[in-house]
Amino acid sequence: MENINKKLSPFIVAAVIIVLALIIFGSRMFKTLQPGERGVVFKPLTTGLDKDHIFTPGFKVIAPWNTLHIYNVKEQQSEETMDILDKNGLSINMDVSVRFNPVYDKIGFLHETFGQAYLQQLVKPEVRSSVRKVAGRFSAEEIYSTKRKEVEDQIIIETKTILERNYIEMRALLIKAINLPTNIMSAIETKLTTEQEALAYQFKLEREVAEAERKRIAAEGEAAANKIINSSLTPSLLKMRGIETPLQLASSPNSKIIIIGSGKDGLPLILNAN
Repeated sequence: MENINKKLSPFIVAAVIIVLALIIFGSRMFKTLQPGERGVVFKPLTTGLDKDHIFTPGFKVIAPWNTLHIYNVKEQQSEETMDILDKNGLSINMDVSVRFNPVYDKIGFLHETFGQAYLQQLVKPEVRSSVRKVAGRFSAEEIYSTKRKEVEDQIIIETKTILERNYIEMRALLIKAINLPTNIMSAIETKLTTEQEALAYQFKLEREVAEAERKRIAAEGEAAANKIINSSLTPSLLKMRGIETPLQLASSPNSKIIIIGSGKDGLPLILNAN
């Protein structure tokens, strides 16, 4: 029995060591990536950050001396409220919302440059920078009303370009609210109302001018037509029409008309044949 115990002792010791190692290093060796997550491994004893090998969702086993950095690659949203200046130096408060996610197979490069704090170090600063640069090209009135869509489009282009260059895919960017000082907003709204009224009045004038022109052209056309008709009504033509008309009436079976000519060129007398 003693010999058996001596033989088993090394195995027991080894098993205990393995169990202790699993207890101590298990959390570092065994990882489960959820759907919407990707992982990149840092190997300090060999090749360093493995940017080309990206771990996909599922159960993973890694060496305890390596580190697996897990990234959420689902679509995320960040909202920013910032004070900016228009091209005239007027302060504007703007609310901007941006939706984005890391490029799935490039998180190694993202990790190398910005790490998991990329939202604070990359996304938010670049959104603020693009908004301020674009807003500085327009006046408060243009940003608030007349060129709001153009402002938003330019912000989208500039933000999207810099984020994609750093392995962030921008899904959308929206200007949710633009807040101006009360006196400036009132002045802009009054100006816009006046402009709309002026445009409506101008449209009414143009419509009345067009209608007058239409009537003038119609009158000229009618006068020209009457002139042509009057010039074609010769005595011979009238006499011929005068003869054709009673003949057509006389040929009708229901005709009971008596037509008597007058003057030296009087037309024939037509009586009802019945």
